[in-house]
Amino acid sequence: MNAALSVMKGHGTENDFVVLPDLDAVVSMSASMVRALCDRRAGIGADGVLRVTRTALATEPDVRSQADVAEYFMDYHNADGSIAETCGNGLRVFGRYLEHAGLAGAAGVTVATRGGPRALSFEGEDITVELGPATLRPERPRVSVAGLIGEFDSVALELPNPHVVVRLPAEQDLDALQLAEPPRVRPSLPDGQNVEFVVLTGPNQLRMRVHERGSGETRSCGSGIAAAVVAVSGSVAGPAAGPVAGSPDGRGEWTVQVPGGRCRVWWNADGGLMLSGPAVLVASLELSPEWLATHR
Repeated sequence: MNAALSVMKGHGTENDFVVLPDLDAVVSMSASMVRALCDRRAGIGADGVLRVTRTALATEPDVRSQADVAEYFMDYHNADGSIAETCGNGLRVFGRYLEHAGLAGAAGVTVATRGGPRALSFEGEDITVELGPATLRPERPRVSVAGLIGEFDSVALELPNPHVVVRLPAEQDLDALQLAEPPRVRPSLPDGQNVEFVVLTGPNQLRMRVHERGSGETRSCGSGIAAAVVAVSGSVAGPAAGPVAGSPDGRGEWTVQVPGGRCRVWWNADGGLMLSGPAVLVASLELSPEWLATHR
């Protein structure tokens, strides 16, 4: 394909993405193309790429089976070209694109992901995503990170992305963490992990920084925000590797501050996690045929 390709740039609490509309599934999303798009000096720059395609055209049977409930599939790729199950902030940006393009209803839309269908609702500047229940893993990794002395206990969760949540003392300065390199996690989860460092700043209030697999430190991580709330709220008291029971009556709503902004988390009546926060489309861009030919 030698024609120019139109894309958009968007972010959810400064977790930023290239949105690539490809409704007919004709664009070949190679890992090298994703890395080139996400390059912050030689490309557009982003934490990942959100390809918008019709669910019925997905190559993966588990995704294609969602076509009866979700017309559009969020084909999400991390900045290093790897593929992730889903992305909480990415879903909100994906939803904002569908709204912008007239592909969603006024109230919301359901989107297919590799982690299953996710319902989105539009509320002005904010979009709320149903992330589903968290699952507690049996591992209890020990985590160390540059800028902090010693190893720290953690809680391992799937949402369905794998997360390792480290709760630090309230007096700990999160700015001291050096996340240019991945934290050391022992044992590492089988498919790698996002690592969230959190401090409790008040009743039902957290501050968080995160290192994401495939992207490095990001300004925000939507599923990580929800995983942090589950871990710190004590909702991981259930059996290992089983569903984590949320407590919509007792847990209430949580606010999580990340470097890129603020999101809210709560449990719905079914025990699934809800994530709400802003989603912004920044610009429309056209990739030159010459650039595309170099990086396909």
